[in-house]
Amino acid sequence: MLNNIGLPGLLLIAVVVLVLFGRGKISSLMGEVGKGITAFKKGVSDGTKEIEDGSVDEARDVTPADEVQKEKDKA
Repeated sequence: MLNNIGLPGLLLIAVVVLVLFGRGKISSLMGEVGKGITAFKKGVSDGTKEIEDGSVDEARDVTPADEVQKEKDKA
């Protein structure tokens, strides 16, 4: 599907997006995307460190008791 777009098609899409949203809105959106990617990478590295250090306890069930009872009633 996207194999037929080519460079002229991509440039046209970029121009249309720029006209619709404006430069300021797009730059602020890209800044927010960058912050999100940075936070995600930091979270992944922190999680990896915790696992390697062994500071993570076994997973525990934090489901509220009424939810557990509902699941048992369904089964």
